[in-house]
Order: sequence, then structure tokens, then C-alpha cells
Amino acid sequence: MSLEIKHSRREGTLIEGTSRNDGSKEVLRTRHYASGYTTLAKWSRNLGCWYLPYSRDKRTSRPMLEALAERLRAEGFEVTVTIDETDRRTFAEAEQDRVERAEDRAERFGQYADNAATRSESAWKRSHEISERFHMGQPILVGHHSERGARRDHERMDTAMRTSIGEREKAGYWADREKAAAGYEAFRKNPGRTLRRIDKLNAELRAVEKWQRGESACGQFRNIDNPDIRQELELRHQELTEEIAYWQDVIKEAEAQGFKVWSRADFQRGDYVRARGTWYAVLRVNPKSVTVPHIFNSTGRNVVHAEGNHYQGTTTVPYDNVTGRKSAAEMQQPPQVEADEHQEQAEQSPPIEEPEPAAETSPMSHSSQWPAEVRRWAHGHHAPEGKPTPAEGANWQEGMALVLIASKNTRRSRKRALWAMTRREAQAVCGDPRTSGRSYMLTWTERPGTEGADWEWVPDNGSHAPVLSDLGITPRRAWTAAPQAPAAA
Repeated sequence: MSLEIKHSRREGTLIEGTSRNDGSKEVLRTRHYASGYTTLAKWSRNLGCWYLPYSRDKRTSRPMLEALAERLRAEGFEVTVTIDETDRRTFAEAEQDRVERAEDRAERFGQYADNAATRSESAWKRSHEISERFHMGQPILVGHHSERGARRDHERMDTAMRTSIGEREKAGYWADREKAAAGYEAFRKNPGRTLRRIDKLNAELRAVEKWQRGESACGQFRNIDNPDIRQELELRHQELTEEIAYWQDVIKEAEAQGFKVWSRADFQRGDYVRARGTWYAVLRVNPKSVTVPHIFNSTGRNVVHAEGNHYQGTTTVPYDNVTGRKSAAEMQQPPQVEADEHQEQAEQSPPIEEPEPAAETSPMSHSSQWPAEVRRWAHGHHAPEGKPTPAEGANWQEGMALVLIASKNTRRSRKRALWAMTRREAQAVCGDPRTSGRSYMLTWTERPGTEGADWEWVPDNGSHAPVLSDLGITPRRAWTAAPQAPAAA
């Protein structure tokens, strides 16, 4: 029987010409460490042949394939080996194919999760229906004619409940797989991760160029007099150039959506850099990072200065981990509102396009760590206790509301107001996930009380300007109290 082992970067490594029970499976499914044949071949129903996993878009090992062919020949097969390294896809084509396959996996895993959840619910209902005959606590009557049936029902209930639990765990497993597959493209195109990937690819490209010039790179030499090696270096150079250009375009798209690519030119000694939610004093500016006080000093602190630290060591923050920058003068200014952390997050993340949520969907509105009054604001419960809130309607939505900023661990004598706008606009702003952080949230009320006594205006530092722009809202800084309805007799 004649077999053919073919490899191209476009299709990967395929073994064609086999048939069921011809003896080839035993060879293809046995590892041979001496030749490097450690990734076992798999059968593809779609292709109708054996293939080596993870062999697409990669250079193969000719000695490994030749050794595999020799072991097949020893079993009585006629084997030919064909290798074409020039037949390949562009990186953009390969990446698009991977994204589409991830989308297909997400859809398939979602169906698996739904089916498992349905089976779990069905098994639970079956167990619940059997238990109805014992809902009053009827015990098993030993020696009674009903004993056998009662014990059988208990076993059926136990089996059905265990089946329900097992299927529920399966549903959770497939739901997690669906989530991972659905987030493949976002994970691959994460700006910080992409910047690190570009640095790694540039380093590999420099090594390839040195080998092409006959120089040493990465502690190795390549014999450029060998035509195969010279061809492989040329192909690898093309692949790296395409891949770097692709990821650079991804970064340009992220920058167009508000992402900031930090570099050495953005910092000087004495500035403050934000990383992992903490501000650090910049001790030194490096080509690829900034040197800051040791990260152990950030425990329980939002700002780590250059002096007065318990740990005297230093650490570096790569520029792809930076989420904000302030000068020393800006750090000395008194805080206007506790929304500074959101400003850098908005710069680093593209705008989130979501349907306009209601105020009740504020991410922080359900936390028990917030004062009860703030939780009532976030839920839209603005009327005094004992009085109903206004009826929802078009006219009520266009009434005026005051947007406030609330802090988790700080209680102030007067509420702090940022803007005045309609109730509809206030609901959209406070419901946007970009208007809340670890220690603050935006809420709104229609009855703030008396200006100066119950609340006061605070400066707007512009950190939420992207949110207002996306929602098409122009806030006001003047408040006119709405006339109160007369009290019921």
C-alpha cells in the first residue's frame, strides 16, 4: 500500500492513503522520541486522512518525517515524503482563520452548555416529582407492602439528583469554554499584550537579520552556505515582517480609540506613574521602563513617594503596564474628585458600546460597603421614606436631576455635585460602567436639598468627558429646584 506524507505551511502535515485496520494507526499513534515524533497524529473526519496537530503555518522537521516514513516502510508500506515550505498563508489570513474558528467553537460550546443545562433541569424536575409523595415527611414503612416501592423511589430520586448535579457542572464547564473562545480575539488584540508581542517579534527579526549576514545571534550561528537554511531564513524574515506589520496596525486602531502608547519621552525623574492601581514616584527613566520604589511599599497606599518607604529597594514598570502619568506639581494639588483613576482607564480602554442602562445597573449600587443613603441614590430611591417615588414616564424622564459623586470610605457633611441634567441623561451616565471605580461612584438625585447646606458644587476635572461625549450629553452647572407637589391632605 502506498502512503504519502505531505507538508506545507498552508495545510500542515498530512498522511494520506491509509485505510482502516491496515496497521498504520499503530505507527502513527506511537511516540518515537529518538526522531522527535512526540506529537501523535490524529484522524480528521473532515479531511479524511491523518494529520499532525499544530503543524500549520510552521516549518516542519524533515528528519522527523523521514524517520516516520522509515518506520512505516518497516511495516510494509510504500511511503513518499513531500515537503513544500513555500506554500503558505499570509499572517492576516491565518489570524482571521483562527478568529473564525474561535467563533465557531464559542457557538458550539454554547450549545453544549445549553443542552447540559436543559438535561440538569429535566433531571432535577424528575427528582422533585418523585419526592412529592414524601413531601409530608412520610418515612419508609419497614415490613409494609410499600417498602420496596419507597426504597426504589429513593434510589430514583438520588440518581436523578446526582445526574442533575453532574449535568449542571458540565453546563458550567462548557459555559466557561464558550466564554474563553468568545474572548479569543479580544485577548489576542489586547494593546498591552500586543506591545509585548511586538517587542518579542522585533528581537527575533533582528536575530534573523544577523544570521542572514553571517553573524552570531542568540548564541548561535547559521550556515548560510546551505541553500535550505538560507531559504528558511528568508521565509522566516517574510513571516516576521508580515506579523509585525499586522500587530502594529492593531495598535494604531487601539490608539484611534483612545489607547495611549507610553514611551521614554513621556516621563522625567520626579514624575508619578500609575501602574496596577497605584501611583509611584519615578526614580529613573529607562528605554523600556521606569524605575519606581519597590512594589511592597504600595500595600495599603494609593501613592508611593520617593522617600519615607519601609522597603528601600526598587522595581521597574514596563511602559506597556503604565495606565497614567502626573507631574509632581499635579500630585501636590488637593484632590478634586476621587475619579482620577477612571481618567487613565478611559484612555487605555476603547469606548464600550452598550445599550443605555438604567441607574439601577450601576456596578457599585448593590455593594453593602456603601452608605445606605448612597445605595438609595444609586437605585433611584430619592424620595423621603413614606412617600412614593414619581411614576415613570416621558414627562418624569425629562425632569431635572443632580449628578453626585460618592466615596466608599468617606462621609461628608455635604453631598458633592458635578452636573445638572435630565433624569434620563443622569440614568445613562450613572449606569455607564466607566463612571465607577474602586473607591467612588456617580449617583443622581432629584431632591438634593438646599445648595450650600446639603450639597455643594465640586470642580469637574474632565475625566468623564469621553462618557458624556459618547452619550451625547451636555451637562449644566446650575441647579433650579423643581417645584414640590403639595402634600396630601
